[in-house]
Amino acid sequence: MSDRLDGEKSGTVAWRPPRWLRGPRPEKVPPLVGTAGAVVGLLNLAAGLFPRFRHSRLHALAEVLPGAVSALAAASSIVVGILLLMLAHGLKRRKRRAWVAAVALLPVGIAAQLVYRHSVLGAVLSLALLAFLVWHRRAFEALPDPRSRVKALLNFIALGGISFGLGLVIVNTHPHKIVGDPSVWERLKHVMWGLFGFEGPVRYVNNVDYTVGYSLGALGLLTVATTAYLAFRPEHPAARLTEQDEERLRELLAKHGSRDSLGYFALRHDKGAVFSPTGKAAVCYRVISGVMLASGDPIGDVEAWPGAIERFMEEARAHSWTPAVHGCSETGGQVWTRETGMDALELGDEAIVDVADFTLTGRAMRNVRQMVKRIERNGYETRVRRVSDLEPEELARIQEAADAWRDTDDERGFSMALGRIDAEKDRDAVIATAHLAPAEGEEPGPFGDLKAMQYFVPWGRDGMSLERMRRDRSADPGMNELLIVAALQAAPGLKIKQLSLNFAVFRSYLERGEKLGAGPVMRISRATLIFLSRWYQIESLYKFNDKFQPRWVPRFVVFRNSRDIPRIGLATLQAEGYLELSLPRALRRRTPAEPRPCAHKDEPITADAVGTAA
Repeated sequence: MSDRLDGEKSGTVAWRPPRWLRGPRPEKVPPLVGTAGAVVGLLNLAAGLFPRFRHSRLHALAEVLPGAVSALAAASSIVVGILLLMLAHGLKRRKRRAWVAAVALLPVGIAAQLVYRHSVLGAVLSLALLAFLVWHRRAFEALPDPRSRVKALLNFIALGGISFGLGLVIVNTHPHKIVGDPSVWERLKHVMWGLFGFEGPVRYVNNVDYTVGYSLGALGLLTVATTAYLAFRPEHPAARLTEQDEERLRELLAKHGSRDSLGYFALRHDKGAVFSPTGKAAVCYRVISGVMLASGDPIGDVEAWPGAIERFMEEARAHSWTPAVHGCSETGGQVWTRETGMDALELGDEAIVDVADFTLTGRAMRNVRQMVKRIERNGYETRVRRVSDLEPEELARIQEAADAWRDTDDERGFSMALGRIDAEKDRDAVIATAHLAPAEGEEPGPFGDLKAMQYFVPWGRDGMSLERMRRDRSADPGMNELLIVAALQAAPGLKIKQLSLNFAVFRSYLERGEKLGAGPVMRISRATLIFLSRWYQIESLYKFNDKFQPRWVPRFVVFRNSRDIPRIGLATLQAEGYLELSLPRALRRRTPAEPRPCAHKDEPITADAVGTAA
């Protein structure tokens, strides 16, 4: 008998182990704990910045303390306030390090508010938050996210700017204690020097120099210390596909790869994999901006999918990541929603062409037929071959040409992209190329007679999925149509029965919105998508795919709740390469072993060139 997590059958009754066998359920904390941390942080910040918040019954007691003690308390209150604001998101995500830092900072903030003539209210709220965190300490067990030097750079820029702005507030908060009337430039110089720990040109009376100096120095030290921590903190390994994981995935794809056209893209090296308890299914994912993003359906036996999904959700809970699935099929969406309680939304449709039904005859194929014949008359010829049939020199030349013809600085793609052409590991992949011999007396191009290429990865034993399309800009329009037709015509000889093309986002809205009798919601949705198509390839991608008379297969996005949709959308844009949050190119350091993000049809979708899928 097998456990329910793998979904294997025992007679007709599936058995699920009791809760105590699957480990303790993590204690839940209210999401408002992050908001509470931010509020307390703002109170600490206000206590150190604005004099009108510093009058209370403790005013008389604070007056008898030395000036340096009061100034240190003001600086401490400001620093604690900023740090609590930075930790608020980590507390909301139940991060252990955020909890440790908050518990250590709150007593300092309480003492600073009391010493620096603040009311009792802020101290009481801080004490209440401290008691709550200590009482629910077992709930904060989320592991840290992978280290990113981008966060260190962003922290230096953002916190440096905030520190400079707060420094201006601190310098100008004591107008009646300033000696003379310093100019704006002198005040700016005072802030800048103060952040570096030096005295500036502005002078104060009644020991206010100590308060301003300590506060500015503390802000500068905070900026440097947090930047250094983010840059040099111990690294938590990011998701990467190990050689052992890749071998296990290839075994699963050999048995069950025909179920999903996106299955082979799980072999990207920048994805991680979690397997079901018996290894009969796996979910591949990538973590971006706190979102644990899976793509396509789980790999392997459908009966074992629940076990892999359970492991995926456990991993998301352990790190407090937001779970999401991008581009799963209808069957995959049903299993995900049933096993996790999440919701699903139709994202678009995948264009699949059945080789046996494809023909260039008929009125519907007139435009494609005319374009292909025109290009062939111009002297172009096509070749469709397995990767294993190409000579290493020719394969290297095709790869070099594909990189040179790429429109963007970086590769794009995630859910329908592999990011490599490997003659050893991907021998069954297919490459279609277009060639044009140079005219008499004409110099050949840098890549000889090669003018365009398309790359298809295996989809089970009798299918293939389009991975990328590239063309020389000097080639005739219609190269992509030519190569797709060539691939479909050569498919029977390669024992290919179906071909997956691009993925068209929100296709149903575009199709139904233009039909007679479409309601106002559909018409507005279609108009919005057409407007967005000026910047994103939405309508043009749908129109291009529709030329080949495919059957449309819906794809879904699975999410936990509607509040997560903007965050998932942002992570998807980053994963697909449309939005990049990274170091400037001059500051990047790339190691030879680091895999590059992959590309997927990243030319513009026009009548002349077809590009990336969403």
